[in-house]
Amino acid sequence: MPSALDLTDVVVRRDGRNIVDHVTWQVADDERWAVLGPNGAGKTTLLQLADTLLHPTSGTVTVLGETLGRSDVFEVRPRIGFASTAMAKRIPRDETVLNSVLTAAYSVMGRWNEQYENIDERRALRVLGEWKLDHLADRLFGSLSDGEQKRVQIARAVMTDPELLLLDEPTASLDLGSREELLALLSGYASSPTTPAMVMVTHHVEEIPVGFTHSLLVRDGAVVAQGPIAQALTSETLTETFGLPIVLTADAGRYAARAA
Repeated sequence: MPSALDLTDVVVRRDGRNIVDHVTWQVADDERWAVLGPNGAGKTTLLQLADTLLHPTSGTVTVLGETLGRSDVFEVRPRIGFASTAMAKRIPRDETVLNSVLTAAYSVMGRWNEQYENIDERRALRVLGEWKLDHLADRLFGSLSDGEQKRVQIARAVMTDPELLLLDEPTASLDLGSREELLALLSGYASSPTTPAMVMVTHHVEEIPVGFTHSLLVRDGAVVAQGPIAQALTSETLTETFGLPIVLTADAGRYAARAA
C-alpha cells in the first residue's frame, strides 16, 4: 500500500538532546496506529512532524507524498486532519458547534465573513450526526462537556475528508462513560474501509480503539517496537517502554495493563 507517512532516520534535536532519535517509521494508507510511551518520549513531536508543523534536524519526512523541506507545506496541511487539546483551546468559546466544524472548510477557527456553500453546511451537519453531535449544533462550544468538546475536535478534523488523521490523546481527562462513548465512535470510524490513515497518541492501552491495526512504542525519542499491534504491543515491549514490569491482557480487541 502507498505510504501516508514515511520517516527515514529522523532526528529532532533540541538543547543538545535528541527528542526524536533516529526514527524510521511508515504508515500505510489503510493502517491505524496507536503511539504509546511515557511522558517526554517524543510522541507529540512525532505528530508535529506528521502534521508538517515541525521539520526534522536530520533525516527525511514524507507526508502524503510530499517531502518536508522540498514541498509547500501549506498545500499539504489541508489534506491532514489534526485534533488535540491545544487545538481545542483555539476554538472560540462563543462559537456554535456547527460553526466550529464548518469553519474547517476554510481552515479558520472562528466564523467571520466567509461564504459557505450549501454542500459545506450539509457535510458539516452529516459529520455532526456521525459523531452524535447533531443535537448540539446550536450550542456554544464553551458550554460543552469535555467529552463533547473532544468529539467536536474530531468532527472538525474529519470535516475536510483528510487523507491522514492525527489524534493527540483524544480521550485524555474524560470520565469512564465519555471515554467509552468516544472509543466506540472511534472504533466504528477506524473500521470503515473509507477511513484515512490514522495515528493516535495515547498514554494508556485501555484507550486504544478496536480496529486499530498497528502500534509504535517509543522511549527517550527512540523506537522500542513497531508493527502489527499483536506483535508490537506485548507485556515485554511495554515493560521496556515504561521501565516497569507490566502485564498486558487483551479481550475482544481491547487491552488492559497493570504492574506485574
